[in-house]
Amino acid sequence: MRDPYEVLGVSKGAQDKDIKAAYRKLAKKHHPDQNQGDPKAKERFAALNQAYEILGDSGKRGAFDRGEIDAEGKPKFAGFEAGPGGPFGGFRQGQGPGQGGMRWEFRSGGPGGMGSGGPLGDDLFSEIFGSAFSQARGGAQQRGAPAGHDVNVSLDISVEEAATGARVTAAFPDGRKIAVKLPDYVEDGQVIRLKGQGEAGPFAHAQPGDALVKIRIRAHSRYRVEGRDLHADVDVPLADAILGMKVPVETPTGRLAVNVPAGSSSDKVLRIKGRGLPLKGGGHGDLYAHVRIMLPEGDGELEAWAKKHRQ
Repeated sequence: MRDPYEVLGVSKGAQDKDIKAAYRKLAKKHHPDQNQGDPKAKERFAALNQAYEILGDSGKRGAFDRGEIDAEGKPKFAGFEAGPGGPFGGFRQGQGPGQGGMRWEFRSGGPGGMGSGGPLGDDLFSEIFGSAFSQARGGAQQRGAPAGHDVNVSLDISVEEAATGARVTAAFPDGRKIAVKLPDYVEDGQVIRLKGQGEAGPFAHAQPGDALVKIRIRAHSRYRVEGRDLHADVDVPLADAILGMKVPVETPTGRLAVNVPAGSSSDKVLRIKGRGLPLKGGGHGDLYAHVRIMLPEGDGELEAWAKKHRQ
């Protein structure tokens, strides 16, 4: 039987937490359910359990370090022999009842295997394998394989996509690309759960985890988002601002012709109802178009008029 420190890959001065972490990592890697078809998987897994049987219990670890037990947990005291209960499951003095009539036994709380309350008890095994199994003296009984881990993904969307509940594509760390239908109401920072799109389960037939997609609405070159309303600047020629005119305004759902009243000045705000982002209770916010007057270039008459009326 190999040295338990060597089996777990830790030094003799390792702390308990480091021993536990090493066992968890190796147990996940070498569990037979993770290595189906490998005839040596059970052997490696059994060796890990035996090593942690010793090092995961402070009393047994101390006894091993002092040379009182071997790598299988069997006592090495002169004059004693291991009893039928296995490592520390019971041992008796070398003299039997027929040799002096005195016999005594030492027993621990039971074998330290999984499910026995020893160092490989249900709590640790559940922590490693998600309560997938319970271990009894007669063997393991599957209780239902745990799901895989959830995956967190960030997804940047445009204002137009947020306004229309568009179908977008989320890119996953493993290279997958999945189409996501945005809900009618979506806001910056919202998380969408995609069932079964996370990591695969640790055992055969285990349910995969979910994908948690966090939505981020990108800054837009045209729109400024304020709550569920949108604000946008609209360039209006000077003549149209003076005389009044319909001008085209881009909205998330298409272009509209909007009336600019005669005599409009810069920063006049035109409200376009229902062209903002969807509201939680139904309907949409509004789009506010801010007039920005554009002066004509190279207009001599306008320049002469301005000089005449300069105060």
